[in-house]
Amino acid sequence: MTTPAESNLLEVQNLRVDFPTRRGTLIAVDDVSFEIKAGEVLGVVGESGAGKSLTGAAIIGLLEPPGRISGGEVRLAGKRIDNLAQEQIRQIRGREIGMVFQDPLTSLNPLFRVGEQLIETLQTHADLDEKSARKQAIDWLAEVGIPSPEVRIDQYPHQFSGGMRQRVVIALALCANPKLIIADEPTTALDVSIQAQIISLLKRLCREHGTAVMLITHDMGVIAETADRVAVMYAGRLVEIGEARKVIQNAKHPYTLGLMGSIPTIGDTEEELRQIQGSMPRLAEIPEGCAFNPRCPNVSDRCRKHRPELQSVDESSVACWLFEDAAVPSELS
Repeated sequence: MTTPAESNLLEVQNLRVDFPTRRGTLIAVDDVSFEIKAGEVLGVVGESGAGKSLTGAAIIGLLEPPGRISGGEVRLAGKRIDNLAQEQIRQIRGREIGMVFQDPLTSLNPLFRVGEQLIETLQTHADLDEKSARKQAIDWLAEVGIPSPEVRIDQYPHQFSGGMRQRVVIALALCANPKLIIADEPTTALDVSIQAQIISLLKRLCREHGTAVMLITHDMGVIAETADRVAVMYAGRLVEIGEARKVIQNAKHPYTLGLMGSIPTIGDTEEELRQIQGSMPRLAEIPEGCAFNPRCPNVSDRCRKHRPELQSVDESSVACWLFEDAAVPSELS
């Protein structure tokens, strides 16, 4: 369900990202629309190649050339940001939008102490002297659960474990008090027990600071633990979006059902996990009609010829011909 525009912190409308090549233009993100309210966690889920990370990169202005936004709009707190100059979007990054990447080593400079990196970020976005910035940096390290922060502030990234490095990255992302955090697979490289700690930390900090979160993941278990709403992507398009609890308990789209079926459950008597047959199509080979049709157990001739749009079904929105009779046009599409 949509909310009034004035209550949305982030609005993505008909976003399209493509890659011009010598053989033609490849569409990586195709007509994607969603919104995130202040303090809300939106989980964006799908297999590798679904377009999740490219959507996040487009929002924050970090698309690698020749990738480009070729259509749609991105608005933060009502202000359009997708058409800003690089210097303007650079000022928004950190101050209004924070980023947590999958591998903390890509976010931390190995040649500088973590304290120096935190202090630089704080002084870039706030009028602080060295002493005040250092105190705030120590406070943030303590806030994210780094033991003995007054000592560890002077250590280098390689002196931290993977989980502790990710905590430092979260501190870097949040220290300027941004309105929105884009977390791109923030727990993938971590042990399961550390994953749970990082997810719990991210939820708590964002709840306490009122920060909205776009959580990009391929793990429906992380979505179940973290997200208020979930958007399921396949081959660059949204196929289902709705309240996380309802989507998880009553998934509509065959692809979402496949993702749910691949999660092991306690007491499950099946010897093998169910899996979705086939693989995500390459950008140059996306089939006509519904992109999921070669892998769908419910495929019909209509699916092979015509692409379905998002339709409202039982408080969610689903792009699938199976629900045409029960659906009404969705405001999200």
